[in-house]
Amino acid sequence: MKLKSHYFVISLLITILLADCMAGERKSENSLKDALKGKFLIGVAMNANQITGKDTAGVRLIKQHFNSITPENCMKSEILQPEEGKFDFTLADQYVDFGQKNNMFIVGHTLIWHSQAPKWFFVDKDGKDVSRDVLIERMKNHIYTVVERYKGRVNGWDVVNEAIEDDGSFRKSKFYQIIGEDYIRLAFKFAHEADPKAELYYNDYSMSKKEKRDAVVKMVKNLQSQGVKIDGIGMQGHMTMDFPTLDEEEKSIVAFSGTGVKVMITELDLTVLPSPGSKVSADVALSYEYQKQLNPYPDGLPDSVAQAAHDRYAAFFKLFLKHADKIKRVTIWGLTDGQSWRNNWPVPGRTDYPLLFDRNYQPKPIVETIIKEAKSIK
Repeated sequence: MKLKSHYFVISLLITILLADCMAGERKSENSLKDALKGKFLIGVAMNANQITGKDTAGVRLIKQHFNSITPENCMKSEILQPEEGKFDFTLADQYVDFGQKNNMFIVGHTLIWHSQAPKWFFVDKDGKDVSRDVLIERMKNHIYTVVERYKGRVNGWDVVNEAIEDDGSFRKSKFYQIIGEDYIRLAFKFAHEADPKAELYYNDYSMSKKEKRDAVVKMVKNLQSQGVKIDGIGMQGHMTMDFPTLDEEEKSIVAFSGTGVKVMITELDLTVLPSPGSKVSADVALSYEYQKQLNPYPDGLPDSVAQAAHDRYAAFFKLFLKHADKIKRVTIWGLTDGQSWRNNWPVPGRTDYPLLFDRNYQPKPIVETIIKEAKSIK
């Protein structure tokens, strides 16, 4: 009897191990990165808890589904250099280490951006605007210090972020006011000098708007005519249920690709909540007071709304797959709904559902839809 019991236990253990192996294979088969292999990289923005490993469930999902990462906040200048000459690379180092250990395509975000820049960057000890030469030197020091630290480790940098307004004019940021539009050329120049092999990108929102599209194409061609290295254009994908249209998004993908650079879909998320104002953009400076009618789904999405969001996501991924020869990477701006910036922008305290995984770290049906669509394309 004991011998039979041993055989039973061994047989049971083998069955369990085989089940685990099969489950592992199924999990691998149901991976976004595996399904999209050979088409484009699939990326995700990582927050501090994921970078440090505190969010263990999140880390598992990131390893399973994604092959590129972007830092949500830890590489922005106010975090890296809160005081002049005093750098804090604690979290950024962990971020890059995570990417290397897991064979990820690592994106640095972002070197030059008017928002989330430390106040000291633009003023002297008396609080007055610094001279053009001083700001150029500060910009150069920041870029050199950051990019050289991760030379050969960070694969690509968002060098300049959000320099063009929706109407196609240059944003009148402090960089522009003090240096002029040449700050963009200088930023790319400094980044290339600091790491000649790293890919360099321009990144912006509302890139499907014609005026902005035309302005970015003109800017990129101007940089190229001056011999400036620029490898890609990032089209931020902060979508609503009616913006952008598929047609205008496609026009921008084609137009940007026509400059000879790779296109990235960056910061992709989809809000299902009503807009509090008439302006459609992803300007972080926008802010509105909380009103109950602006938070219609605090306890979950109605099936009809969830289905509409699914269908809209599916339509855009179908478009991205159509132009996979032009698109290098698609990056989702966050992992789960509960971690998304959309819950607090532009109205603090709302409950939104903008990402591919729900608040319980479970994949939404759109994940399987993307996988099936990708696999159907040879």
